[in-house]
Amino acid sequence: MHDAQRSSRTSPSRSRIAMLSAAVLFVASAGSALIGAQGAPARRTVWDGVYTDAQATRGTQAFGQSCTNCHTMATTGNRPLTGEKFWEGWTQKSVPDLITFVRTNMPNGNGGSLSASTYHDLVAFILKSNGFPAGTTELSPETVAGVQIIPKDGPGELPAGTLVRVIGCLGPQVGRDWTLTNATVPERIEKAGVGAEDAGKPVGDRTTTLKFVLTRLNNFAGQKMSVSGLLIGPGGADGINVTTVNRVAETCP
Repeated sequence: MHDAQRSSRTSPSRSRIAMLSAAVLFVASAGSALIGAQGAPARRTVWDGVYTDAQATRGTQAFGQSCTNCHTMATTGNRPLTGEKFWEGWTQKSVPDLITFVRTNMPNGNGGSLSASTYHDLVAFILKSNGFPAGTTELSPETVAGVQIIPKDGPGELPAGTLVRVIGCLGPQVGRDWTLTNATVPERIEKAGVGAEDAGKPVGDRTTTLKFVLTRLNNFAGQKMSVSGLLIGPGGADGINVTTVNRVAETCP
């Protein structure tokens, strides 16, 4: 009887200790998750100020000396580097991509002939001319690593005519066109063909029309495909003018 009473008295105490321990673990776990979320840096974009005004001013001078024979900073005219043409070529690319392009191609026919700092100044001038704000740190490959070129209100849809890759499930043929179901958002690419990770990529929730397909696809219905081609309409609203189409998995999704 004495032992039973002692057991009865100690059980609530053990229960409270267990509950307290669980609460401590929960708070610690929640705190770690919060710290992890706070510690994950937001992805930087051209709207965060990635060049200085002084650098863009130097870029203005360099542009006048080396680039005006082939380019203009007006939105129309001789190979413009601003406005619609800029967005068509650079939406969802990165500032390092822009640096590489300018260094490789400017001045026309004599790429790489300027100093590294001059090329950085030119890119600063191009960004300023497209309305992106200045910051307090000069632009260089190290300071702009991963910085994305996107509209202020978000990535949006890629413009018509962009070379892209899409992953999805081959659906039915409709007339001369094919349908890609569970398709991913179009990804801008530099070269048509299968990407190294296409087979393992998750599918999406879009339906995309595949137009001007020259390959016989009848045997691939319901299988996972990698498609590259040119967008017809913004974001491929009117389909994709197919360049390559390849099976990457026999089942889909």
